[in-house]
Amino acid sequence: MQSKQIIKTGMLVIALSALVACKSSSDVEEAAAPASSSSSSASSSAAPSAPALSQEEIRAQNALRQTVFYFDFDIAEFKAEDRNTLTYHARDLAANPNKRIRLEGHADERGTREYNLALGERRANGILNYMVVNGASRSQIEVVSYGEERPAQTGQNEQAYARNRRVEVVAR
Repeated sequence: MQSKQIIKTGMLVIALSALVACKSSSDVEEAAAPASSSSSSASSSAAPSAPALSQEEIRAQNALRQTVFYFDFDIAEFKAEDRNTLTYHARDLAANPNKRIRLEGHADERGTREYNLALGERRANGILNYMVVNGASRSQIEVVSYGEERPAQTGQNEQAYARNRRVEVVAR
């Protein structure tokens, strides 16, 4: 009987020791964690945390970060790989009727000033038309052409020319 009592007491001590050891390692981990995570866990217990973003929402946010679209030499049509990104921009405008943007068309320095102004405008209008077809309102979008007047990169080489043939989406 005495030995059973000792075994039970020993088991109880081992269980309590394990419990205390787990608790103390948890405290050590919390102390080692950055202050921002401990404050966020404290705030998350007071208020419900925001739901995780879906894959579609993440794709939309990434697409909306892209605001510059590049063009090939002497071409006013945007590249096929930009279609999805422009669709996200159009959907964002459709979902936010008070949002306004300006499409700024640009060209490289080759060609006359007048030609480059017209080319920049055709590029911006091409994106405008695509956005309107995909849900944006025409009244939300302003089109401006700067032609060759505002280069993104100076220089007379293909790299500089390629960076200057663009349309920029600017929030208003």
